[in-house]
Amino acid sequence: MNLIKDFFKGILIGVANIIPGVSGGTMAVSMGVYDQLISAITGIVKNFKRSMRILLPILLGAVAGIGGLSFVIKFMLENYPLQTSTLFIGLILGGLPVLFSHVKGAKVGVPHAVLFIIFFAIVIAMAVFNGSADSATDIAVNFGTVIQLFLVGVVASATMIIPGVSGSLVMMILGFYNIIISNISTMLTAVANLDMPGILHGVGIFAPLGLGIIAGIVIVAKVIEWLFAKQPILTYSAIFGLVIASPIAIICKIGIHSISIGGVIVSIITFAIGFAVAYFLGKE
Repeated sequence: MNLIKDFFKGILIGVANIIPGVSGGTMAVSMGVYDQLISAITGIVKNFKRSMRILLPILLGAVAGIGGLSFVIKFMLENYPLQTSTLFIGLILGGLPVLFSHVKGAKVGVPHAVLFIIFFAIVIAMAVFNGSADSATDIAVNFGTVIQLFLVGVVASATMIIPGVSGSLVMMILGFYNIIISNISTMLTAVANLDMPGILHGVGIFAPLGLGIIAGIVIVAKVIEWLFAKQPILTYSAIFGLVIASPIAIICKIGIHSISIGGVIVSIITFAIGFAVAYFLGKE
């Protein structure tokens, strides 16, 4: 049962990572697996079997979410932006009860409030900053682009693992969002058609990007693990700022042209569904 739940948590984390304004790290917090993921990543060498038991179902779910639902999410965001966004807001806020349980009874002072405000403001500032996807959807594979894709992977993954910061929004700002999203579908089509040139082109893009993502995740996970060990309540104060600001950031990124009563009612329903799913999956 836990493996199945972790797989579905991974799907939501994976989907969150491909939506500008939505944070995979925030979704991991809301699903109640953030601490476990950080511990598993940093301890993968010393406790390989334990780490893989935690990481494998979540990673498989994330891959399934990115590969299988990227088309659906793109369609939903283009045609039903408010209803889709409120679903993700519900998923984020539904995890807050689990997050609050980590700091229950802890003493909170001015430093915690200041840290909360600073990180809350960071997320809002990132949302207000208008990153726009570059119109290009392809890239030539050569030594220069391989290095570039590796560095993009490092930066994007570092932001993906930090709650409240959208890795896809950062890729959009860097001008690589359309390239990555477009080539996911192109790669899947090439594999389905056994198109070797297309497959090799996809490998040339995703191999350096993947290595950069792994490097970035490991580096940032080490830093976050150290923070949890040395200053857990201060760290949670920052995370609360990042997470609570996320719904505002998502609303800032919604492209709404008109609002109807029916649309608002459906949005309330999708919010409730998202909240209930996150609350259920976040509970141990």
